[in-house]
Amino acid sequence: MKDCENIMPEIVRISTRGMVALIAILLFFSGAVVSGQTQAYLGDVVTLSGYSYTGNTVYLFLTGPNLPPNGVALDNINRHADQGGATQADVDGNGHWVYLWNTGAPGLDPGSYTVWVADGPADVSSLSTVGYRTISIILSESFITAGISGGSGQPPEPVEAGSMNLSSIPDGTSVVVNNMYKGMTPLIVSGLKPGTYNVTFTHFGYAGLSTPVTVQAGSVSEVNATLVMLTGSLFVNTTPASARFTLDASTAGISPATLPNLTPGNHTFSVAKDGFVTQNLTVLVTADQMATVDVVLVPAGSGTRVAGFIPSTVATGVLVALLFAVKSSRK
Repeated sequence: MKDCENIMPEIVRISTRGMVALIAILLFFSGAVVSGQTQAYLGDVVTLSGYSYTGNTVYLFLTGPNLPPNGVALDNINRHADQGGATQADVDGNGHWVYLWNTGAPGLDPGSYTVWVADGPADVSSLSTVGYRTISIILSESFITAGISGGSGQPPEPVEAGSMNLSSIPDGTSVVVNNMYKGMTPLIVSGLKPGTYNVTFTHFGYAGLSTPVTVQAGSVSEVNATLVMLTGSLFVNTTPASARFTLDASTAGISPATLPNLTPGNHTFSVAKDGFVTQNLTVLVTADQMATVDVVLVPAGSGTRVAGFIPSTVATGVLVALLFAVKSSRK
């Protein structure tokens, strides 16, 4: 009996320590909350919070309608999570983190979103390397309805419904009908009362399109939408100037020059000038943005190979040129 009396407090101490450790683990994986919000309107500020005991920072990224599959930053959907663009939130001394998500940021459509909370830099394709938890949020557009009260009190005559058959280029375009998210194309929206509806098509990387659609009783309204891809531009500068350059193996101009209406993504870029080494590089064009490319050309036959692509300012390019001159003078 005396041994049992000595053993029981030890068991209690061990159990208590194990429970604290277990709670600490569960707090990270289940502590991410939205302060009671699972549904909000576009433009609301949603409070995200939770606990993490694995570091001083948590990494948040977002997936949802028209967003890249691997996720984007919450504060800027043009920053891709798989390129290190996840939003970071600090963890305080009590293991608690809070992030205020402004859902009024440009580019968000109504629909269901998932906020991913990870204990390290991650995206959807690399979740196996981190601990994470998800938060589901539905974003809707705010709207006002109006009606007429009174009348005879008799039930209205039944009205035969109509429908819309919606298609688009490209497929997978989000559709909003009278401020209500309906899904992605190709899509049939049925059970509509006769009347005129405002239909909006949106797709990541394309300009949105809205159009009125008339629905008649017992009929199907065919709607075909072709969205215009958003483009970016490229400003090319070389040292020295007047260099010929090509983009994707096609002649593009002579520096300095601006190339507008370029398809977003990576492009092959080449710069050439008589008496200088031809430079070949890859440039990234982003929708609705202008990228700047500064190229410092190296004299042919100098015996020195210097990277000519400086994706920042002309001043940096001049610095590289000076470093090259110093290196040559020491030989």
